Amino acid sequence: MSEGTLSRRRFAQTIGAALGAAVVAPDFTKSLGALAAPRQPAGSAGEWIELNSNENPYGPSPKALEAITHSERVASRYPDAKERRVIEAIAKLHGVQPANVMLGCGSGEVLRVADMAFLGPDKFAVAAEPTFEAVLAFARVAHSNGVKVPVTADFRHDLRAMATAGGEKAGLIYICNPNNPTGTIVTKDEMSDFFQPAPKHAVILVDEAYHHFVDNPNYASAFEWFGKVPNLVIARTFSKVYGMAGMRLGYAVASPELIRAMSQHKLWSGANAAVLEAALASLDDQAHVADQKRRLNGTRQWLCKELERDGRRYIPSEANFVMFDVGGDVQPLIRKFQEKKILVGRKFPSMGNWMRITVGTPKEMEAFIAALREIVPVKSARAA
Repeated sequence: MSEGTLSRRRFAQTIGAALGAAVVAPDFTKSLGALAAPRQPAGSAGEWIELNSNENPYGPSPKALEAITHSERVASRYPDAKERRVIEAIAKLHGVQPANVMLGCGSGEVLRVADMAFLGPDKFAVAAEPTFEAVLAFARVAHSNGVKVPVTADFRHDLRAMATAGGEKAGLIYICNPNNPTGTIVTKDEMSDFFQPAPKHAVILVDEAYHHFVDNPNYASAFEWFGKVPNLVIARTFSKVYGMAGMRLGYAVASPELIRAMSQHKLWSGANAAVLEAALASLDDQAHVADQKRRLNGTRQWLCKELERDGRRYIPSEANFVMFDVGGDVQPLIRKFQEKKILVGRKFPSMGNWMRITVGTPKEMEAFIAALREIVPVKSARAA
């Protein structure tokens, strides 16, 4: 290599120093591996307590389950007409036009096509550290890099830093609200203040996968700014409160121009008949959404009280999971829980002492707390 030639790694380091943030060119296989690896070990159904993937243990609503059983009537037909019906229902829910809506195979496909549409060698993705890693992993496929902006001392997005972190090279700014894995929120005032200095040349992607669980009155959905911020994309999913993680359906809401740009990179007819029938039924059953929020948030509050009783430090969460400090490297403890047939969240490198726990049923959480007190005794937790 000649003196005047910069290697890819050296280029990333140089840009990082200039931006004052960590610019990374992640190895796609490694960075996506944790997300794509099988989440369930071999074994019979119900053998494991699964608290590792932020799923809803109660599953879809009864109306959605009934709709799924009737989906065989349209199983032989391509789903185009049913996709249009779901898009129209989502548009009605949010008070937008069908041209503002795009379906995806889970919100994961929404994040992927956003990267493909708005990133490239000269356009970076800006994201919090830690956050849901998919945007940074998919950026590698788009031959792009990522700018990681550390969360604040109270584990929240540093929006002021994120607004300028990518400079002219920012192609997409990703805000997970509430954030995975910390469970913290960007408040309404913070979001409002962010839009003014945020670069107009970058797409702002707000991931609201956990929106339905928020109780904090200072929170506001990004839909409050829809139509006022032209470079805004909002992602939602049926995986969490609707309890359909295994059926794979999410969606984006944005301007028609941004929807067209993303749609060029998505699969045609990518949704299956069963999930489309279930989605229509779920959207028509908002009482079930309220019930799931009540049940899961109530169990989350019980979990936090038990952590407090033990003297364990945790991050107040507005989602269906909680992070708490185990006082040391979390990886060995993940294995110890597996020995007890309990799956817990993966290790997040920037928060290596913190364990993420999905909120399960009351019985599952009681089993988890009993195992925790055995694996990390209360005296040890208080000492840490």
